[in-house]
Amino acid sequence: MTVSTADLKITWEKLPADFILDEEPVENIDQPLLAAALREILEIAGLIVAGILIAPNMAICATLNNQLVVKAPDWFYARNVQPFPNQEIRRSYTPSLEGEIPDIVMEFISATANDEYSNKKTYPPGKWFFYEQVLRVPIYAIFEPRAGFLQIYQLDSGERYQEQQPDANGRYWIAGVGLFLGIWQGTKAERTGYWLRWWDESGQMLLWGAEMVERERQKIEIVQHQAAQERERAEQERERAEQERERSRLLAAQLRAAGIEPEA
Repeated sequence: MTVSTADLKITWEKLPADFILDEEPVENIDQPLLAAALREILEIAGLIVAGILIAPNMAICATLNNQLVVKAPDWFYARNVQPFPNQEIRRSYTPSLEGEIPDIVMEFISATANDEYSNKKTYPPGKWFFYEQVLRVPIYAIFEPRAGFLQIYQLDSGERYQEQQPDANGRYWIAGVGLFLGIWQGTKAERTGYWLRWWDESGQMLLWGAEMVERERQKIEIVQHQAAQERERAEQERERAEQERERSRLLAAQLRAAGIEPEA
């Protein structure tokens, strides 16, 4: 995958207003669900602040040798992104012109890989070449959701992607996001399978909204159960006290019947 880039002229220009973006449908339902799930976790955790752009299938633009190149990764995360004036709707993102180079781009592949590994230099360049040599995105993630197979590539000192090895927990540290990325198997909404998820530095998995609701529901059930147990114990104590008073009353009556005045 070694390609000389010394002859490349890379400039950053905003996507023309009359540029017609490709509106091909996504390959399958997995892609939007996976992308939304990754964003949801960050949003609930309060980690999407001003200047952060997280987008699925949004056009990232660069001008290569005077030709506009547009690629739309399945998911990307960029920081220090300038807001659009007058609530203008963002159609695309041009790094360096509008904000920083994305910290990570992701591609979710279907049964067969397409352009995700393409190092084609000629126009239009392949995704691998575009992310590595044009954008120089620090981390490129390729995820095959059906098999639960995740590859993480990181730019080395020679600005080439090198595949990274996961830690002992099977996760990868994503420096720009400040979290670990890994695979989780389970069910969310209508999909059961492999998902990408975030973990914090302490190893705690960040939760989806439904999981947080379920956790709170379980907490409430525990509190309610404990309260019910306390009420039951209090009732048992009340009954024991009542039984003790009744025994004392009967004993006093028996003593009096025998001519003995019980002690007060």
